[in-house]
Amino acid sequence: MFAALLLSVTLVSDQPEAVLAILEKRAGSQAITEVDWQRLFTAEGYVRLKKREQSMQRPFEDEAFRTFVLSDDLLAKRPMLSRVLNDWKRADLSRATSLAQAYLPPGTKIEAKIYPSIKPATNSFVFELDTDPAIFKYIEDEPRERFEQVIAHEMHHVGYRRACRGNDEDDLLRWLGAFGEGFAVLAAAGGPDADPQQHSPAGVQAEWKRQMADLEKNFHEVETFLADVAAGLPEEEQHRRGFAFYGVQGPWYSVGWKMAVVIEKTLGRETLVAVMCDRSKLFAAYNRASDAWFESTGERLPKWRAPLISRPPR
Repeated sequence: MFAALLLSVTLVSDQPEAVLAILEKRAGSQAITEVDWQRLFTAEGYVRLKKREQSMQRPFEDEAFRTFVLSDDLLAKRPMLSRVLNDWKRADLSRATSLAQAYLPPGTKIEAKIYPSIKPATNSFVFELDTDPAIFKYIEDEPRERFEQVIAHEMHHVGYRRACRGNDEDDLLRWLGAFGEGFAVLAAAGGPDADPQQHSPAGVQAEWKRQMADLEKNFHEVETFLADVAAGLPEEEQHRRGFAFYGVQGPWYSVGWKMAVVIEKTLGRETLVAVMCDRSKLFAAYNRASDAWFESTGERLPKWRAPLISRPPR
C-alpha cells in the first residue's frame, strides 16, 4: 500500500493495487489464489467503498466484485489503470490542500483520506464527512492535473463541512449549502480569474459552457425552488427538485460559482468566505455585489428576491 502523508491528508491506494495484482496474474496466465482475493476484500479502500455503497442501499457483494475483476473489459484496461495510478501517486496534494484552504476560514484543518478506486461505477464522491472524511476518485484515463483539480474540489467540501457548521437551522439554509459545489469549483481553479474547467474533459467543459449560457434561466429556476422550500415544500419534493440541480455541472455549480466570483471580485475574498459560512447573509451579499459588478463591468445580473433575503430561519 502506498500512503503519502501530508499534514492530515493521506492517499490510500491498497484497493486498486490489489485489483492490479490480480490483473497482472491474469495477464501472465498465473493462478489467482484466495490470498489474492482476501488482499482485495480486506483492503481499507475496498472495505470503506463497500460500507458506503451499502449505506446508500445499493447492492455490493464480494462475488459480484470478483466477477467484475475477472471481466475481459477490465483486463484490457490494465496498462492504463496501472499508468494512471502511478501518475496520481505523484500528485501534489499540498497544492490541492492549499487551494481548498484559501477559500475556507483561517485555520481550517482538512482531514481526509483519498481513495483512488477501480470499481464498476464511474462516479467519484465524498463519504463520512462528519466522522472520518473520505474522498473516492474513480480511476480513469485522466492526467495528474485533473486528479489534483478534483481532489482540491473535494477537499473544499471536507473543509467546508468542518468549518461552516450551524447552517442547518432549517431547510432553506441546508439547501443553500448546495452552492458549495460552485464554491469548490472556484477554490479548485485557484481564483476568480482562472478558467474553472481548464483541466476538465471535453464533455465537462462543453456542459459548463452550456450551463453558463443559461445562467439567468438557471438562477431563476433555483430561486423558485428555494422560495418553495422557504414556504414549506414537502421533503420528498425538495429532494426530487433540488437534486436535479446537480448533474454534471448543473446550477448548484454554475450559479454558485458565478455568485462567488462576483462577491469576491467586488467585496473581497474575506467577505465571500464569511457569507459562505453564514448562509443567512449570502443572498444580501450577492445582491450588493451584483450592483457593484454592474457599475464596474456593465453586466447586469439577476438578483435574489427580497422575501428570500429577509426571511428568518424557520
